[in-house]
Amino acid sequence: MPEQMKPYTVTACLFLLVGYLGIQALTGERGLLSGAERDTRLAQREAQLTALTEQRADLEVRVRYLRTGSLSRDLLEERARAVLGFSDPRDYVVRTVAIQPTAASANLS
Repeated sequence: MPEQMKPYTVTACLFLLVGYLGIQALTGERGLLSGAERDTRLAQREAQLTALTEQRADLEVRVRYLRTGSLSRDLLEERARAVLGFSDPRDYVVRTVAIQPTAASANLS
């Protein structure tokens, strides 16, 4: 009986291999059916890139104003007060509550 089944084992193995590769081509990480998930992830990453680019531009402007050649006294005073925690007696201090990061923005990291 095993001699009669021998020619079919190779065919069965090849059939299973083709079936496995076909299923992976459809449902795998880079498969045809996972395109929507990739598009969603791409949109999230593009939004994150835009936010980081804006933040970097803001930081570059602040650094430019803190250099010796173009020192901005207002920015220097603002940073000194923020770092040291002091305020002028004539200043009005408005306390705000920090916004907690949401679960969606935590997933972007």
